[in-house]
Amino acid sequence: MIEAGDTAAVAAQLGREPRGVRAVASRCPCGRPAVIETAPRLPDGTPFPTLFYLTCPKAASAIGTLEGSGIMRDMQARLADDPSLREKYAAAHEDYLRRRDEAARDEGVEPLPAGMQSAGGMPERVKCLHALIAHEMAVPGVNPFGREALEALPEWWRSGPCVRAEPEPGEDE
Repeated sequence: MIEAGDTAAVAAQLGREPRGVRAVASRCPCGRPAVIETAPRLPDGTPFPTLFYLTCPKAASAIGTLEGSGIMRDMQARLADDPSLREKYAAAHEDYLRRRDEAARDEGVEPLPAGMQSAGGMPERVKCLHALIAHEMAVPGVNPFGREALEALPEWWRSGPCVRAEPEPGEDE
């Protein structure tokens, strides 16, 4: 669901107008959007495989710091060594693909081709914590590495909203 002011807030977060927004998939505790759900195809038909897109710049910065700590190397090694973790991560990948296909049906557009990536390197690599955390924030309890990384983040929202956005014309905030 998109509430009054959400589109302006996301535009301020991204520094550009968002494309293909279907809903706010998760909000920061401050109330602003943190993750949006996007259509699998942009309005011009271009494939857009990132269903859950992290928009909060404070969260993105905190995640970048976490990525820089080397945590993804450890995650990748554990993925290679732990069959149970591989199974959970593969299930997260399947969840992502299923939800993306449902979004395509809901939007009345052609689903993305079979074999197109999901997000964050799933199911075989740990490539982008931003995407994995966005998935976990949108669908809590689904993405094991997204959950682990989210729990490792500082409380990025504590200092207040990441942006001040005015409502769109005709909207009340």
